[in-house]
Amino acid sequence: MSVFSMYVPTRILFGAGRLNELHEQKLFGKKALIVISCGKSTRANGYLDRTVRELKTAGIDSVVFDRIQPNPLKSTVEEGAAFSKQNGCDFIVALGGGSVMDSAKAIAIMATNPGDLWDYAMGGTGKSMPVAVTPLPIVAVTTTAGTGSEVDGVGVITNEITHEKMGVGGECVFPKLAVVDPELMATVPAKLTAYQGFDALFHSLEGYISRKANLMSDMYALTAVENAGTCLAHAVKDGSDTEAREHMAFANTLSGVVMDISGCTSEHSMEHALSAYHEKLEHGAGLIMLSKSYFGYFAEHHVCDDRLVKLAQALGMKNASDPADIVEALDLLQKACGVDGLKMSDYGIVPDEFETFSKNAHSAMARLFKNDRIELDDAAVIGIYQKAYR
Repeated sequence: MSVFSMYVPTRILFGAGRLNELHEQKLFGKKALIVISCGKSTRANGYLDRTVRELKTAGIDSVVFDRIQPNPLKSTVEEGAAFSKQNGCDFIVALGGGSVMDSAKAIAIMATNPGDLWDYAMGGTGKSMPVAVTPLPIVAVTTTAGTGSEVDGVGVITNEITHEKMGVGGECVFPKLAVVDPELMATVPAKLTAYQGFDALFHSLEGYISRKANLMSDMYALTAVENAGTCLAHAVKDGSDTEAREHMAFANTLSGVVMDISGCTSEHSMEHALSAYHEKLEHGAGLIMLSKSYFGYFAEHHVCDDRLVKLAQALGMKNASDPADIVEALDLLQKACGVDGLKMSDYGIVPDEFETFSKNAHSAMARLFKNDRIELDDAAVIGIYQKAYR
């Protein structure tokens, strides 16, 4: 029997040009904290100015917090929360990719709740305390097709002291409104388009083989995989391909919903351990490097063979019949996107760290291992790291 619970309360404005309608929406106060990354693209591409104008048209003042790193840090989030309180902000506009939206969720919590962010972190040294005071409302304006964070209730943050990268949040930090405008994604460089697109893809691939998979999540996951399998390479090769960008934005949002009603598996736990210790490693790149070894492990152990075959077919291998075909399908897509040559060693990762990574993954993100259909102990995880290593 298929059992699922579904709660995705975010109102979604999807389609080219929808940012221009932000001023028409029912927003959440008179002053907004706009959260953006520490990079230059949001300003250089005019997205920040456009967002500020939309808010002004709606009669809303705004201030900008522009410190968010690609792997956002606990200390930065707490700084953002203090900045929000100092400026009397009523709600948050997260303008950017997954790191910005994840940070916005953590900032929203700490802007209204006492204590330390890790009081609310789920796993590891986190205390998993309930969020007692309603966080600030969030409007998510996504500029990437990578995380689906615009429609989920978890923000992933790195504690730079403990080297733990894990989630905070819950139903209380689902964005109230998401603007998914593919026009904002046209300027993402090819390499980042690939990393982000694979991240979205893995949310659905993992959600489809998760033990929590169900009739509803399967529908979202397979549709997302089909869209990514068809359009990701086109978006990487030509960022101005509006149809490819639109379909990748769609796949991304669908994959966010998959996380809500099914869940990622231990591949994400394993990657979070890598980038918790090596902050320059892009999350999507880490997932790409692990993926063939990871999914190959499930194929070799004949775990959910039929599901692995369906995933290979959804990625474009219409004649797939063997579970190992998922590895070939991933390899073909990675080659088409020019990311098949990624090496852990290029990021300073060495095999001597694998045991540390495994223990970190099993502690900080233990909850995702519970979604696996087969137990992955330290030996199995280290073996996957070793096979993936170059």
